[in-house]
Amino acid sequence: MNISMLITFAFLVVAILLAVRASLGKKMSLEQWAVGGRGFGTVFVFLLLAGEFFTTFTFLGGSGMIYQVGSPAYYVLAYMTLAYVFSYYLLPPIWRYAKEHSIVSISDFFRSKYQSSSLGMLVSVVGIIASVPVVVLQLKGLGIIVSETSYGMISPILAVWIGTIAVTVYVMISGIHGAVWTAVIKDISIVLVVVFLGLYLPYHYYGGFQPMFEAVQAAKPAHLTLPEKGQSLSWVISTVLLTAVGFYMQPGLFAAALSAKSEKVFRRNTIVMPLYTLLLIFVFFVGYTAILQVPGLQGADGDLALLRLSIQTFDPWFIGVIGGVGLLTALVPTSVILLTIGTLFATNIYKPLTKTTNEVRVAKVAKLTVPVVAFIALYFVINGGNALYALLLMSFSLITQLFPALLLSLLPKNRINKYGASWGIIVGVSTVVYLTITKTTLATLFPDLPQVVKDFNTGFIALILNIVVAMLVTMATNKTLVQKESITTQHG
Repeated sequence: MNISMLITFAFLVVAILLAVRASLGKKMSLEQWAVGGRGFGTVFVFLLLAGEFFTTFTFLGGSGMIYQVGSPAYYVLAYMTLAYVFSYYLLPPIWRYAKEHSIVSISDFFRSKYQSSSLGMLVSVVGIIASVPVVVLQLKGLGIIVSETSYGMISPILAVWIGTIAVTVYVMISGIHGAVWTAVIKDISIVLVVVFLGLYLPYHYYGGFQPMFEAVQAAKPAHLTLPEKGQSLSWVISTVLLTAVGFYMQPGLFAAALSAKSEKVFRRNTIVMPLYTLLLIFVFFVGYTAILQVPGLQGADGDLALLRLSIQTFDPWFIGVIGGVGLLTALVPTSVILLTIGTLFATNIYKPLTKTTNEVRVAKVAKLTVPVVAFIALYFVINGGNALYALLLMSFSLITQLFPALLLSLLPKNRINKYGASWGIIVGVSTVVYLTITKTTLATLFPDLPQVVKDFNTGFIALILNIVVAMLVTMATNKTLVQKESITTQHG
């Protein structure tokens, strides 16, 4: 075992020890395990929300997307800024309602707002399906990090097995408490490492940022502009809107927001979080540096750009530090997502179906769901080859289908009923699944449309269909209900 592996695994050991310590002296009820008893302040909620965004995508996928496609990667900076603006207005009323009704998940929120357990179950299913690609993304990234930083001594498959077992144990022991304390180490270390890499590598290889961009411009000018078709300007705009509105629909982020002790926490975080996204610029600089210095990475292998460039630049001990920080970027969000999936399944699928009132049993089912989902994700990691950014976009397209129904439920008068909300979500999700599996786009369906329309993100198309169906079904069912009431009154 080399020094790089020792340092990487030292980070893992520290994270597990923190998880164990965080659970000591706490009675792990479902609310305590899932949302920390709603007792987290500004700093901890900030770290949890940052932990959900600054993941292996930030560490590997951001530089990988720059390496593979170039400028379209900047959609991430735009959508994050918009998402935090939305959170200023969106999260406080959600938190107030959740606290008043003892809600611990996004499915509980829908069930309560629409007075429909079947809608709560549907949202749980959608949340679980949409979360699995993100777990796959994190485990895939974790496998890449451990394998690369071991200099090939550990295969990617073995690395993913190790990571899956570790994160499963980690989540089941401490729930959200372990994620919070690990996020403290992760966020401090990722800032230092990412900023250092983003500054050092361009100067080391090119003598500065301007020479780096000039070299890329000369060799691959397409990487510095948006393409005229495909991931064009209209794709960027529609993708930014889609991902911005869907950001807090992610079950893990929704649960992390509910862990706050007051709604003021969200206002404070809104001020700081957009500045934190500037870290991505340094990740992009690494990607630009790697384009010419680590040529030949094809397809999903573009996610290796940061690590391959670092390995050929730094000593093994520092590669171990990079690997350790990268490992934490997978561990924190994966743990939050897994415990959220467990909570969704236990409270909104298992509990209604079995009609149990035993909360201890429900909490146990939530914890036992964690390894099941983790190993399902492991299967897809081993058998799938998608790039990290593709997995992230697919997940967003699915989970954003919950946004219209949630937003309308916050209005003084909701314009859709439970039937409209349910069918809108079903149609939206079904559209995303169909378009993703068949690789169908507006360009293939309607080749004569203007290019600006053909490049719209397919998830955005599904969102429009979602809203239209929700409104039509609501109108139809309301009319039917009025007719039934009228007939009942006449016969009465």
